[in-house]
Amino acid sequence: MAEPLDPCITTGGGLKRLVGWSQHPGILLAMMGQTFINMLGAGIVGPVLPLYAKSFGVGATMVGLLMAIFGIARIPINVPAGSVAERVGRKPLLVIGPLVMSVAALLTGLTTTFGQLLALRLLQGVGSAIQMTAAMVVMADISTPQDRGRTMSLYQGSLLLGTSVGPVIGGFVGEHLGYQAPFFAYAFLTLCAAAWAFFAVEETRSMSTTTASKPVSGSGPASLPRPRFAGLKLLANKDFALVSLVTLMVFFTRTGSQNTILPLLGSDRLGIGPEKLGYALTAVALLNLLTINTAGQLCDRYGRKVAIVPSCLLCGIAIASFTFGHSYLHFLLSCALLGIGTGIGGPAPAAYVSDLDLPGGRGLTMGIYRTVGDVGISVGPVLLGWISDRFGHDGALWTNALMFIAVSLAFGMFARETRARQATAEPASGA
Repeated sequence: MAEPLDPCITTGGGLKRLVGWSQHPGILLAMMGQTFINMLGAGIVGPVLPLYAKSFGVGATMVGLLMAIFGIARIPINVPAGSVAERVGRKPLLVIGPLVMSVAALLTGLTTTFGQLLALRLLQGVGSAIQMTAAMVVMADISTPQDRGRTMSLYQGSLLLGTSVGPVIGGFVGEHLGYQAPFFAYAFLTLCAAAWAFFAVEETRSMSTTTASKPVSGSGPASLPRPRFAGLKLLANKDFALVSLVTLMVFFTRTGSQNTILPLLGSDRLGIGPEKLGYALTAVALLNLLTINTAGQLCDRYGRKVAIVPSCLLCGIAIASFTFGHSYLHFLLSCALLGIGTGIGGPAPAAYVSDLDLPGGRGLTMGIYRTVGDVGISVGPVLLGWISDRFGHDGALWTNALMFIAVSLAFGMFARETRARQATAEPASGA
């Protein structure tokens, strides 16, 4: 592997000051760069994917299946990817994942049948699982309980910056050059993301034991040969299960409502094309971006639940609000409300998981955590697409809204506050 570049040296002082509080600012900046490039490509295809699927003459359920298959592919990959990250390292996965996505995206632009589109979207999901699981492990490696919210907020901020700019580009390109063109851009950008990881990202596997907040007996290397039992222990942990449920709903909503039902509602009810839809999706991502840094500081200072519970409630309200309007302006305002809601909670669930003292190592923990989210990615579009075909778009959105509100109440009532517990443990661990 090539020697990593030091982004603190090769970038301006403004970026260096942005991450000056981090113990590993160079790695954080490098990961932010790769994530931005990767998600810029994903954002570019966002506005056209449901409409591209619809152009093959399929209904909302099959459009939902196309959106879901991306997550379905990631479910069996996340945990093995986490285990490989523990044994081999994070960097190889950060290179391989985008390469897989690049090949799949290129072929997607050349597809001629809906079946081919499904198969290639599945392959994109495989590549995404490899890259994103490794990226989450790196974020856990380089963060501490004191800066975890800020670390996760910058990581997610770079993700959101990519998804903010991407839909505008993709909507314009799809409107004027056809639905296939954005996928060629996606292929090029994910190839760039692989090259970035190869040259700029440092391996963090050796940091796993040194940056853990409080190692638990049996969670070190000796326990790694038994990931099945460690996985069962993870799922039996009440706090891990509840925060995973929050994450499930976040991704359920993103792929089910935001990326499937809302484009169909906009097209069928308001006559919105790819370009205007791109503006609306950009509004969601931009509001995410504007609130996420404050959200990271909030959850570091006052606790993770202070960010998670209001975020979930606001998201539920925002989703329901789409059912009351019949104008593009109302659609945009509801998108803005959804963007604020998801931005407030953005980094908190990942920070919450990183706080927990769980068996099996970070790779396994993040693999299972991402798998639960991918269940949401998989179930959301199919379930809401089926409801939409039978009860209309409003019925699907109300189902999603009520589920999100119920999850927020469950987390608020039954989950512990991990940041307060970590704060009280600092003197002992720092001796």
